[in-house]
Amino acid sequence: MWVYEKKLQYPVRVSKCDPHMAKLLMEQYGGADGELAAALRYLNQRYTIPDKIIGLLNDIATEEFAHLEMIATMIYKLTKDVTVEQLEQAGLDAHYVNHDRALFYNNAAGVPFTATYIQAKGDPIADLYEDIAAEEKARATYQWLIDMTDDVDLQDSLKFLREREIVHSLRFREAVEILKDDRDTKKIF
Repeated sequence: MWVYEKKLQYPVRVSKCDPHMAKLLMEQYGGADGELAAALRYLNQRYTIPDKIIGLLNDIATEEFAHLEMIATMIYKLTKDVTVEQLEQAGLDAHYVNHDRALFYNNAAGVPFTATYIQAKGDPIADLYEDIAAEEKARATYQWLIDMTDDVDLQDSLKFLREREIVHSLRFREAVEILKDDRDTKKIF
């Protein structure tokens, strides 16, 4: 299904160590509206969606994994040279005690990832509307993350991710229209 390229989808640069920003980015790493939840949601939903939409879910899920890799890279770069004291000041002391500097799927508040973040109703239209909402929530979160940093290099990567969420939302909206047309002509459901 996948071919892994040993490069990020978009370059990730940071201008300075910033463990507080790394903590905030964990929201997109292991939070309810983050990249892991989105990728798993779309891969799961493809089993109960009409054939003509499966490719869309596969494509976007794959890209979400690429975004997860970008977020992990950001977190790593923002924390690679910080001291334990700086981690503690940033509110990452509990994370350090549990995981040292390893990445762990949790949100910015430290709540571990849970499968309850992965929504699937089994109704193609309902699931696609869920996907649109997920993409819009991720877009909003990226905007707020952009607002929280003055690092223009980091902002650049975050803006790329924000724009990809908009594209995904639009593609899911197109899929809803395709399925509504099929439903209206009794081709599905």
